[in-house]
Amino acid sequence: MKIRIKKLRQDIQLPSYALPGDAGLDMFSDEDVIIESGQRHVFATGFALEMPTGYCALVWDKGGLSSKHGLKVMGGVFEYTYRGEYMICLLNTSEQAYEFKKGDKIAQLLIQPITTVELIEVEELDETIRGEGRHGSTGK
Repeated sequence: MKIRIKKLRQDIQLPSYALPGDAGLDMFSDEDVIIESGQRHVFATGFALEMPTGYCALVWDKGGLSSKHGLKVMGGVFEYTYRGEYMICLLNTSEQAYEFKKGDKIAQLLIQPITTVELIEVEELDETIRGEGRHGSTGK
C-alpha cells in the first residue's frame, strides 16, 4: 500500500520502519523538550497524511519509553478524512522528568483497516469458557 505524506516543514524526520516487517512506523520529535513528572506535551510532527478510504492511523506507545520511563500516548486515532498535521500527546507518568532531543523516537504509527459494525442490543450474550472472568481469571 502506498500512502501520500506531506512535509509541513522541511527539516523534519519522516516516519519510518525500524526493521522490515515492523507493524509500526517510528515517529520522531521535531524539538528538544523536557516533560516533567505528571506533565503532558503535545509534539508537532511536521507532516500530514492522505490515508486511503477505509483506513485509519493509530498512534501507540514505544515499548521502551512506556515500560522504562512511563511515557504514554494520550489519544491517537486519525481518521482517513483528516488532512491536518499529526500531533502526538505524551504523558509522563513517572516520578522523573524525561528529556527528548530533536530526532528522538516518540511513538509509533500503525495503519489499520476500519471495520464498521452494527451493534445489536440483546438481553443475554452467548456463554464461553471464560464467561465474566476478569484479570487473572486464567491464572498468573
